Amino acid sequence: MDSGEYEQEDMDSREVCANGVCMKTTVVEAKLDEGNIQEAESSLREGLSLNFEEARALLGKLEYQRGNVEGALQVFDGIDLQAAIQRLQPSLVEKPPSKKGRSHSESQHAVSQHAASLVLEAIYLKAKSLHKLGRLTEASQECKSVLDAVEKIFYLGIPDVEVDNKLQEIVSQSVELLPELCKQAGCHQEAISAYRRALLSHWNLENDCCTRIQKSFAVFLLYSGVEAGPPSLGVQIDSSYVPKNNLEEAILLLMILVKKFCLGKTKWDPSVMEHLTFALSVCNQTSVLAKQVEEIVPGVYHRVDRWNSLALCYSGAGQHKAALNLLRKSLHKHERPDDLMALLLAAKICSEDSYLAAEGVSYARRAIRIAQQQAEHLKGVSLHMQGLCLGKQAKVCSSDFERSLIQSEALKSLDGAIALDSKSPDLIFDLAVQYAEHRNLNAALRYSKQFIDETGGSIIKGWRLLALILSAQQRFSEAEVVTDAALDETAKWDQGPLLRLKAKLKISQSLPMDAIETYRYLLALVQAQRKSFGPFRFVPQTEDDKVNEIEVWHGLASLYSSLSHWKDAEICLGKARQLKHYTAETLHAEGIIFEGRGETQEALGTYVGALLVDPNYVPCKILIGSLMSKMGSEALPVARGLLSDALRVDPTNRKAWYYLGLVHKDDGRIADATDCFQAASMLEESDPIESFSSVC
Repeated sequence: MDSGEYEQEDMDSREVCANGVCMKTTVVEAKLDEGNIQEAESSLREGLSLNFEEARALLGKLEYQRGNVEGALQVFDGIDLQAAIQRLQPSLVEKPPSKKGRSHSESQHAVSQHAASLVLEAIYLKAKSLHKLGRLTEASQECKSVLDAVEKIFYLGIPDVEVDNKLQEIVSQSVELLPELCKQAGCHQEAISAYRRALLSHWNLENDCCTRIQKSFAVFLLYSGVEAGPPSLGVQIDSSYVPKNNLEEAILLLMILVKKFCLGKTKWDPSVMEHLTFALSVCNQTSVLAKQVEEIVPGVYHRVDRWNSLALCYSGAGQHKAALNLLRKSLHKHERPDDLMALLLAAKICSEDSYLAAEGVSYARRAIRIAQQQAEHLKGVSLHMQGLCLGKQAKVCSSDFERSLIQSEALKSLDGAIALDSKSPDLIFDLAVQYAEHRNLNAALRYSKQFIDETGGSIIKGWRLLALILSAQQRFSEAEVVTDAALDETAKWDQGPLLRLKAKLKISQSLPMDAIETYRYLLALVQAQRKSFGPFRFVPQTEDDKVNEIEVWHGLASLYSSLSHWKDAEICLGKARQLKHYTAETLHAEGIIFEGRGETQEALGTYVGALLVDPNYVPCKILIGSLMSKMGSEALPVARGLLSDALRVDPTNRKAWYYLGLVHKDDGRIADATDCFQAASMLEESDPIESFSSVC
């Protein structure tokens, strides 16, 4: 018989063996059937040379294996298992004094481990019996007592060698069972402690067992809804990373599992990546997820699936160029050119860049064709993406006729999409923006209200769009009421865009001092937010719907300039430069100060500098054009070219139309001037305080 095995059972002959002796279980089972537990115990003690606790433990195991759970529990209740553990402890921790006595000591040590295995297994089976009977709290207590006993016996941790196989198996099973019992009993904090104890103590667990526990704990942390809190100080190591909440601890565990797979220490489990994808997406860290996907060894994922997963990660992280390059590879004619989800994602990415919009239209049209054949329910999404891409493409058209044609096609696509999916909030919002940019304000107002109804007013951009549409209708007081209502429903840290909007509404109502006060509050909010997170604050992947400190200083500088408070305006610009020295916005605001003081050449030079920083910065194109128009007939062609270029980038800019009208008038083109002035007048009547595209 193997020295590491205390007891074994042959299923055919039904024998039990111990201390080198075997006996059939027939006699013992017959006595158990008659209810003579004491006689059955005596038979085992005499036949296998066992003491009282060992015989009872083996007897309880026989009952458990026969399916008599209540009978097994009755047998286990009749012995003092803890007392048996106390007697075993000294012999197990005793060290062999010398090489001379090693053989005898090791033999005695092995016998003690065999006895410990039998007694500990009895406690473990008692816990299993209680579990089957639904007595979960008692079961968890018994299972915990197994681990407490092992820690007393092996106070330095279970060694890697010289441990009885059966003993190690019982310990591993108990470590894995305890948190499950605590969860089922509703003792969630005890379950968390059991998981951490399992992973932080020295149980000499096999990789597979440890992997199962790590995965189970991560799943519990992610989905249980129970706040775990950080581990106790007693188990923390100096300078080591300590998770601050459930999400961080779950991510750490899942990343460890991925690493173990990459090192070949465990089998691949696709659900681990699914849980990690969820966890990192929740905390807006898809760039970290991308690194995890990249580290997975080739062959686990098909290369196209890997490209698509990485593209989704990079897109979520705002790295659109990298995402689009991967999708181009994925959609190559030799790979998967008809992958509908990849086509839609590629179209979505292209819809955010006017110069990629034409490419996005081609992806969207392919998606529409495939959706009609394979996935009719996604046809509306495909039309939606086509409408977005066409809308962006129209902004870079070289002629007014082409722009008008593409804009009409964009609206047609969006209307077709809404007919198929009338409840999609994103689609409703995009339709509202498109109608607003076309100055169809009544339709835009209707869709913006519908968006707020569909989302329950929970998304800030819906309120902002509604306020902008009302401001375009010159209903400034109503727009302010909407903004105040949104502020009441918005968390403090998310109020920045709304406060900036409110300040501009105050300016539109000729209330500059109220606007200054709102800007000061906004500035205090932005600075407090920055300081509260400190230098090692969590940095979001994208800055959508946020106001940064530079924007606030620029807003204040422009407001002071309009009031001719040049000193205050310069102070605000100085603060902006401390944060970022050269920006087109800062140079634009500085040029306005020069121009307001009558320093025309300095203003012109500053505006030109802004265009060197950002060649498509429309406000400076307009201001240069306006200054050039005052420099005589020789400068008029230059002014006309700049203003026309500004209108190419922003066709609805009323100031560009107005100054272009002045240029045509000075150049003797009265009919063209009249058209420009008429366009400027119509746009002024429907001009929002911020661009509608600022909410996208």
